[in-house]
Amino acid sequence: MRSRSVIHRGFTLIELLVVIAIIAILIGLLLPAVQKVREAANRIKCQNNLKQIGLACHNYHDTNNALPPGYKAIVPYVDGETDTTPGWGWAAFLLPFLEQDNLYRQINLAQPINGSPAAGQVIHGFLCPSDPVPPIAFQVPDAFGATVATVAPASYAGCIGGDESEVEAKTGEGVFFRNSAVRLTDITDGTSQTLMVGERAWTFAQGTWAGAVPNGVCRRGPNNRCPGGSNGSAPAPTLTLSHSHLNNTTTDTDGGLDDFSSRHPGGSNFLLADGSVRFIRNVPNDNPDGSLTKDGIAFTALGTRAGGEVITGFDF
Repeated sequence: MRSRSVIHRGFTLIELLVVIAIIAILIGLLLPAVQKVREAANRIKCQNNLKQIGLACHNYHDTNNALPPGYKAIVPYVDGETDTTPGWGWAAFLLPFLEQDNLYRQINLAQPINGSPAAGQVIHGFLCPSDPVPPIAFQVPDAFGATVATVAPASYAGCIGGDESEVEAKTGEGVFFRNSAVRLTDITDGTSQTLMVGERAWTFAQGTWAGAVPNGVCRRGPNNRCPGGSNGSAPAPTLTLSHSHLNNTTTDTDGGLDDFSSRHPGGSNFLLADGSVRFIRNVPNDNPDGSLTKDGIAFTALGTRAGGEVITGFDF
């Protein structure tokens, strides 16, 4: 009986190249979909972070009959740049209401942030997952570049007001400012029409949950694309506060450090005073003559607590 030979035929080079090309095309089609799903999940996680912050703000208010201060200063006001001692900010005061009681007990609110080990504790609830922040403490310098504190990063900042409210001012038109103690009844514009906390990407402006570090400055993050180079900085209150002037600007000549920003496409998440969280589209620049755009006017109005503005035609 004769045995039958079996011929094993392999892929030709052309067939192999065709298969590789098809796989490459499929991967190319799949990756954007995967990235969109990942970003959608990150955006939801970010919104949940802000919702938890909102609950903490309301619980703090119920306990203390006012919202926490934007930052606490016990020294006389001079210029809001070097007179922020001790400097602990709104987020530090919320720690007991964010299941961070043990960390809160390590803080002496009467002592400066500088030198406090607690200030360097990374809290993931203050970090947006779309903001690629190194999960470690970072150094805050003074205006001359010398390190004055080591603190943990944050992707969120309290709103001091609209375009009329500078972060280093003695007071502000928003919910959080120097030694503020705003009550919900003070928000006569309506809690659903007033910003409380918003995204301010650490990779855009290197902020912290700890507060306004005495003698410190806020530096540009590695992804800041505004003109002016990488050496720009802003006063200490900018580390924890921002104003509703621009959102995700790439044109602001001062670096946009005191403006809101995010790594989400198209806009940023914001916590309003009623505890709701909304996604607000980009307000990237002013008009060429320096005046506010239509969206800029509405965004500025959202930052004030008692400005009496009527906000219309703004999709958020």
